[in-house]
Amino acid sequence: MATGLRGRCPRCGQGHMFQGFLTFRPSCEACGLDYSGFNSGDGPAFFVMSIVGVIVVGLALWMEIAYEPPIWVHALVAGSLTIGLSLLLVRPLKGVLAALQFVNKAEQGRFR
Repeated sequence: MATGLRGRCPRCGQGHMFQGFLTFRPSCEACGLDYSGFNSGDGPAFFVMSIVGVIVVGLALWMEIAYEPPIWVHALVAGSLTIGLSLLLVRPLKGVLAALQFVNKAEQGRFR
């Protein structure tokens, strides 16, 4: 999981997993692991929405009870936190899910 969080190859831990922000490289530059089979689908987005949603809603409730700020303060804080946390979390979570796919040898489900 640590290699996935850092965006490194799940097999050797040396090569980079991403080319750009969220695009998988074709393969690891250190060990040659083929990344074409990795497909995290909507998993990272689900986890990002869940984590960010809990944090932002919890903070909004706390701010409202403690300070009763105007609505524009809620909008500014919630909007900036939502965008910032989403961008901060999506790449590490995509790396973790790809690393878990590799470790668990996950593949497409099939009927027998």
